[in-house]
Amino acid sequence: MAPERGTASENETPQAAARCLCSSGDTFENCCRPLLQGAPAPTAERLMRSRYTAFAMEDAEYLLRTWHPTTRPHEIEFEPGLQWRRLLIVDRMAGGPFDRQGVVEFEAFWRQGSQRGTLHERSSFVREGRDWFYTEGEVR
Repeated sequence: MAPERGTASENETPQAAARCLCSSGDTFENCCRPLLQGAPAPTAERLMRSRYTAFAMEDAEYLLRTWHPTTRPHEIEFEPGLQWRRLLIVDRMAGGPFDRQGVVEFEAFWRQGSQRGTLHERSSFVREGRDWFYTEGEVR
């Protein structure tokens, strides 16, 4: 069974022509896929969206690679049966192509069995050279 638009089952990779899991409205091929394959994110928001997609796909390698070394955990454990359903960008401050820092506030909707919930976080990012990195998040 194919996932609903904007969702992913455990480790499921969306088809290139499918809508991207990050709720951008673009296709996976033109949105998060290039970043997951190593292209640099042009903005903090794009990195945040690609990290959401990586969480939905359980791509720990990408998440660790885009986490700043000063705050990066040794490993990432995924919650069994948790499905990320939709992403909503609430606010953003700086984080553009010429900025060195940025903040993206988001709400991510999830489902686990019959339970549903949201993660509301204000995430901080830093750019070093061409690469944006997630540094920390404040859960709201």
